[in-house]
Amino acid sequence: LIMIQQQRKGGSLLSTAASIANPSTIGRGFVGAAIREGLWCCGYLSIPPIVRRNLRESFPDTFDSDNKARIPASLLGGLFACYLTHPADTIKTCMQGDIERQKYGSFLQTAKTVMGESGFTGFYRGATFRYGRMCCAVFMMDYLQALVGPLLYPAKFA
Repeated sequence: LIMIQQQRKGGSLLSTAASIANPSTIGRGFVGAAIREGLWCCGYLSIPPIVRRNLRESFPDTFDSDNKARIPASLLGGLFACYLTHPADTIKTCMQGDIERQKYGSFLQTAKTVMGESGFTGFYRGATFRYGRMCCAVFMMDYLQALVGPLLYPAKFA
C-alpha cells in the first residue's frame, strides 16, 4: 500500500506511511492480498514437491535427480501461483492505487469495475511477466528448502 502510493504521488517512506496510517485506509486491499498470499503459498509449498516426486517416480530415466525434476515442478507451481492469484492481485492493486476511492470501492465493486472496463482479460494484465518471475521464485524457494531444511531439522532428514 505504501509503495503503491509512493509510486503514484512521490514522497518519502515516512511521509507516505504517515499520510495513510489511519483505520479507513491502512487495510485497503487486504482481502485481495489475503487471497493472493493463500494461493501463492499453495503454489510454492505444495505443487513443486508433489510434481517433483511424481516425475521422479514416473520417469526415472529422464528425472534422475531432484534438480532435473525441479524445473518442470517450478513451472507448474509458478503457473498455479500466477494465474490463480493474478485476479485478486489486480483488484488489490487497483484498490490500493485509488486510496481516495474515486474509482474503486470495495473488493467486489472493484472486480465489477475491472470486468466492465476490460472484460475477463483485464484481470490478467501483466500476467506473463509475473509468471516468469514466479517460476524463478518457486524454483529458488524449492531449492533453498532442500538445502536449508536438513540444516534446521536434521532429525527429520536422517
